[in-house]
Amino acid sequence: MTKKTLIIGASTEPSRYAYLAANKLVNHQHEIELLGLKSGIVAGKEITTEKENFSNIDTVTMYISPKHQSEYFDYIADLKPRRVIFNPGTENHEFEEFLEKKGIEPIEACTLVLLSTGQY
Repeated sequence: MTKKTLIIGASTEPSRYAYLAANKLVNHQHEIELLGLKSGIVAGKEITTEKENFSNIDTVTMYISPKHQSEYFDYIADLKPRRVIFNPGTENHEFEEFLEKKGIEPIEACTLVLLSTGQY
């Protein structure tokens, strides 16, 4: 089953985990949306630099540090994803509690590992 995923912190830099995740998600037949600081193309998809009102987002996967996440609390809640994955280094207990109160499941995990082990 495909899970439309929004990557926050998308990057065109091949050494970045967000870049690797975008490609791996596409390779696993998941539709992606990309939000980052700089525009560009990753896995055949354009990175947007504006918080767009994407529809039908199942999963948000975070690749930005907690100190930059506060501006995303309401934005992500308004997208109404089923879950938000906090990749290593992005864990944020305040944000996770906020999401739980909105009925959104926070998960502290690695998107790349979840995909590799069939748990995505």
